[in-house]
Amino acid sequence: MRAPESRTGDEKNIPSGPLVGVKVLDLSTVVAAPFAAALLGDFGAEVIKVEIPGPGDHLRYLPPHKDGVSLWSKVANRNKKGITLDLRTAEGKVLVERLIAEQDVLVENFRPGTLERWGLSFERLMEINPHLIILRVTGFGQTGPYCNRTGFARIFEAMSGFAYICGSPEGAPSFSGYPISDALAGVFGAFSICAALTCRNATPGRPGQEIDLSATEAMLRSLDFLAIEYDQLGVVRERTGNLNAYSAPSDVYPTRDGQWIALAVSAPPVFARFAHALERPDLLTDPRFSTNVARLSHRAEIESIVRAWFIERTEAQVSSVLSEHGVSFNRVNSIRDVFEDEHFKARDAIVSVADGDFGSVRMQNVVPRFSATPGGVWRTGPGQGEHNQEIFGSKMGLSNEEIAELQEKKII
Repeated sequence: MRAPESRTGDEKNIPSGPLVGVKVLDLSTVVAAPFAAALLGDFGAEVIKVEIPGPGDHLRYLPPHKDGVSLWSKVANRNKKGITLDLRTAEGKVLVERLIAEQDVLVENFRPGTLERWGLSFERLMEINPHLIILRVTGFGQTGPYCNRTGFARIFEAMSGFAYICGSPEGAPSFSGYPISDALAGVFGAFSICAALTCRNATPGRPGQEIDLSATEAMLRSLDFLAIEYDQLGVVRERTGNLNAYSAPSDVYPTRDGQWIALAVSAPPVFARFAHALERPDLLTDPRFSTNVARLSHRAEIESIVRAWFIERTEAQVSSVLSEHGVSFNRVNSIRDVFEDEHFKARDAIVSVADGDFGSVRMQNVVPRFSATPGGVWRTGPGQGEHNQEIFGSKMGLSNEEIAELQEKKII
């Protein structure tokens, strides 16, 4: 049975999903922790994004921009309502404590000890709201000799061992074109919040808890077999460029018309089908190529055969032959290709969302799809303080005069 499509803000501006009713206060900045909060918002959680008055979230200063407006923030902070509040002031602390008392989840990514200096220690937070789940996202964790170091995605990817295995054997370690460790930490953060909520909600009255999420450790965990390989075999995995570290053939191959094709034939049945696609059934009996281990030992030879086959054909010819034989492959897509891909179109992987600055913008849909309680994208990231009147006025009961005074004092 096909799952229903995730809804978009163009269809209905009412959140839906399995997390409807969960209240989240997002005090975080830039990428990893805001991404975690946005994932919760994708599935219906009510998320309030808090920014310091004036400078706001530093993400707003990172490209890309259009007409001076941050495009990244519109995605990273989608499905959130935005307020401004200076937690460092006495009046700001009073207001944030009032907000915290009504939340299920608090998300923050300050350096360890920062909230404590502002009078918001774990003990104080538990006094305000004993059932609060607190996600603390840092580069290196709340403890350890590096806990107070400044950290960004490239540092996490370098320290975890990820960057070391990326790049060509002859060149320097490489980084991807996107801070992948921030996104991974965000996924770990959203998952851990859901796990903590499940634990808390299983027993009425059970207190909340603190989650210590290190972005570096999230990246390290994602490397899966690298640690056990070193522990048991003493192997330090080195860079292999675009070659798959555990399967051959596995490069990125140019076609005659200048396209790039990614190939994955690690499973024996798939390689068998690939050999027939190449009209080279002899590869299945040749002792150099008959098993994956043998092909890895004779990588140069098998890669030479495969590369010659690709370069003699156009992308259309390659696609026709490999599709007919059930071989796993795909063109290496640019984002333009993604927008034009018929599969992504059929899946509504890119959706149009109403936006106050640009009328509508397109961005990625919710992942994954739920059959009974689908999430959706009903709001792009808010402008700085866009919902001050709603949150401080309608929800918290402050008068227009009180809100104006707070603005004048730069508390909000």
